[in-house]
Amino acid sequence: MVTTETRPEQATTPRTLDEVPGWFWPIDQQLFGWLLDQQSESGLRGDLLELGSYLGRSAIVMGAHLRPGESFTVCDLFDSEAPDGENAAEMAMSYRKTLTRSAFERNYLAFHSELPTIVQAPTSVLGDGRISPGSCRFVHIDASHLYEHVAVDIRTAKAALGPGGIVVLDDFRSQHTPGVAAAAWEAVFRLGLRPVCVTPEKLYGVWGDPEPLQSALIELGGDVADCYLDVDVVAGRQLVRLSGRGVAKLMPEAERAPWADSESEPGGEQPSAPRAPQPAPAPRPGPSAARRLAKDLLPPVAVRALRKLRAGDH
Repeated sequence: MVTTETRPEQATTPRTLDEVPGWFWPIDQQLFGWLLDQQSESGLRGDLLELGSYLGRSAIVMGAHLRPGESFTVCDLFDSEAPDGENAAEMAMSYRKTLTRSAFERNYLAFHSELPTIVQAPTSVLGDGRISPGSCRFVHIDASHLYEHVAVDIRTAKAALGPGGIVVLDDFRSQHTPGVAAAAWEAVFRLGLRPVCVTPEKLYGVWGDPEPLQSALIELGGDVADCYLDVDVVAGRQLVRLSGRGVAKLMPEAERAPWADSESEPGGEQPSAPRAPQPAPAPRPGPSAARRLAKDLLPPVAVRALRKLRAGDH
């Protein structure tokens, strides 16, 4: 979450994801979907877990990728009392009584027929055995910004994720969330977390080999204005960096998810009504639906340059 300013809790049922208050930008909406689809296509099974949900934007997207036999657990204080004074001050400053469980449930049910399992409590309670070790394939951490709490949430995620599981850390570099940054990079250098990629707001990582997912991202291609890919080397390891805006709105109409009308952009106000989408490219035959969705993430110029660099290393 990137600002302390929030819109008042909406009284009506949302029709698109853009009408759900929150800070879940199009590039991350698409990347969540692509990663979850990659897991499904590879046959990986496991539950979904979100620590901190606000009013449901990211939970709505995650819930769309829940498969039969899997469970989705959401843990958030919502309108309960915070466990300590620092957390209470953080909530009072950031949410100003806009965060309620009833609002989350209304928003989620506007897109899905059933609610996830809701744990209305501090995320620290998940360490008491409520989540079976190794049972999850995808964990999104977006609760407290305090170092002590985020560090515990990362350890919870590590224990919950099975082989091939992915953890996503929100606000890993925002100027007002240094505690998240400290916990995130501590996990990288001390707990074995391997970053796959970063966006302006989120860090995506695995406790395993990130190279297969990184290679798949680099090889995708696409042609979307204002969407960029670069590859950095951090402490001798590759890190894919994605940035840009407007990814979701440029998807072909037939491939748009219900929430893909979002026009919100980091650092700006959320519009009251969606703008008209730009003309969509013609659908391409051949690749799977997940790959067609993901191809909108990366520009071909960046991909060609990276392929030349990679070829030069051999």
